[in-house]
Amino acid sequence: MNEYRGKHFSSVPWAVSSTASTHYRSRHMKRNRRRKKFWIALAVLILVLLAAPFVDARILRVDQVRLTSEDLPGDIGRLRVVFLSDVHYGFHFSDAQVSSLISSINQLKPDLVLFGGDIGDSPDDAIAFYRHLSSLHVRYAMLGVLGEADHGETALETSMVTDAMRAAGVIPLINELVPVRVGTSRIYVAGLDDVLAGKPSLTSVASNAAAEDYVILLCHNPSVIPESQRTEGKDGRLGWFDLALFGHTHGGQLAGLHGLLNIAADVEDRYRQGWLMENRSDLLISNGVGTSVLPARLLCPPQIHCIDISIP
Repeated sequence: MNEYRGKHFSSVPWAVSSTASTHYRSRHMKRNRRRKKFWIALAVLILVLLAAPFVDARILRVDQVRLTSEDLPGDIGRLRVVFLSDVHYGFHFSDAQVSSLISSINQLKPDLVLFGGDIGDSPDDAIAFYRHLSSLHVRYAMLGVLGEADHGETALETSMVTDAMRAAGVIPLINELVPVRVGTSRIYVAGLDDVLAGKPSLTSVASNAAAEDYVILLCHNPSVIPESQRTEGKDGRLGWFDLALFGHTHGGQLAGLHGLLNIAADVEDRYRQGWLMENRSDLLISNGVGTSVLPARLLCPPQIHCIDISIP
């Protein structure tokens, strides 16, 4: 006997539209795939943006510039100067990077190589760096100044660094001007002690420089620029140097964010990065080669400078 189910009850289940169900699932799956692709792309973009400053800090650029000067002796023809600063050899700068750096310099076939200080993270690191220079090939001479990291805390540490420089064939310059023979002529390189860790003496250096000489001023910290422009040379005239080379600022290292790293807070913004012309003298504030505090760079890549100088 059949059980009574009511006159409106059907024993046959209602049909469900398979077409509508499939269409709904398809739209839902497409939306999910699009969302998944968006989040994956966003994650990749964020990773790239986070990684880029660390990668960029390891890609060395060569800044090639041509300058002219009437003070350059005419028989020199062309003088090629390679300048590098702020290597910060140590924990964040490896031996392999030093080898690559030296190879890059050798390819430029320099007449002079000038070191702008803070070559190591500490005096011991600076000493270790200079021991790598046996494979560096320079036509005439290598000269350098000290930065605050090279100085150390004692006179003994400073002396050990300058001894290592001499052993590597680099002439250390601490408040002195030296002649450099180039072919049958001479130019002059003036080197100042570091502003923060040493005792720079502009008057003792400038007083030996004549206006008609070609003089390259070398100092780690660009905060000396205003005073150097006011200092008189041997003949009582201003403009006693033709080219001045500085480091220390790292170009800000993280452009727009240098205040976070407190890099070169002692240097006014005008002298933070790049080439300038003041009082008929060419000035360069280098980005440097290495990094400080954080092994990353943003919009101020590591660089060395290849400067070709000739008469007009």
